[in-house]
Amino acid sequence: MLDFEDLQLIRALNQNGSLAAAARALNITPPAVSLRLKRMENSLGVRLVLRTARASSFTDEGLRLRDEAVALLDRLESVSEVVTDSAAALAGHLRIGAPFGFGRHHVAPLISSFCSKYPEIIANLTLSEKPLAETTGVDLVFHIGEIKDSSLIRHVLAPNERFVCASPEYLHLHGVPQHPSELSNRKCLCLRENNESVALWRFFSAHVNRVRPNARQSMQVKVTPFMSSNNGEVISQWTQEGMGLMVRSEWEAAPLIRQGLLVRVLADWHLEEAPVLALVPSRSGTSARIHRFLEHAKQALKSVPWRK
Repeated sequence: MLDFEDLQLIRALNQNGSLAAAARALNITPPAVSLRLKRMENSLGVRLVLRTARASSFTDEGLRLRDEAVALLDRLESVSEVVTDSAAALAGHLRIGAPFGFGRHHVAPLISSFCSKYPEIIANLTLSEKPLAETTGVDLVFHIGEIKDSSLIRHVLAPNERFVCASPEYLHLHGVPQHPSELSNRKCLCLRENNESVALWRFFSAHVNRVRPNARQSMQVKVTPFMSSNNGEVISQWTQEGMGLMVRSEWEAAPLIRQGLLVRVLADWHLEEAPVLALVPSRSGTSARIHRFLEHAKQALKSVPWRK
């Protein structure tokens, strides 16, 4: 039979990645952690964690227990928040993951304003090129674009298109492309992200088909990456320097277009949209503080700041 401290240990292992780090987080000794974990495994009759000298990883059984433990603890810790529903009760840790660029420009200010309103919240923001894959133990992840993982609960925060852009200097020297097919012979700057193909750009015509109004002409263009990077800000900088054409999210490209640093091309063609999402592990494990932060984020992004 597991108790409250057992669940806390499992959550600490998930958040910290090793027995030693979990022991520090719980303010107990590493031997005590090992002993408690062994007792849990003996009680359940399964192996929960694979131990190495520097790190630990959950077995399949351990992952199932981790998901249940995190959801249950979050639910227990949020009981007083739900009952009282006051700013004073809204307290505890809030762990958030986000992409580097969007996290710096939009998520960090959201967290700052939220913590100013609820000073008992202890917030932690982890920025990563791949927040879904590289952040563990977070309560909420910001993500740009659709996802295929149905185990995560998605909340749409704001619309976000993707534009083909180039600098005014590049277009002056090389001309403005009039059709997506021309991009196969142009210098294209490609972003490597989310395990997607950097060289395959899919376009949809903005013109309505009068015979089939719900059908849109689409085409895929295979481009040759002239330069590529896993960092969007690098791609954007290269584009502003006149090195070629890029596809970038509206949230980043639109302000640069308004400043005259970039020009949108092929506006009669649209790429697949990449909405701004907030992802949480499960409905049952969502605490009052996460609910309140989601409301705060939705309200802040309701005006779609990159479209002002």
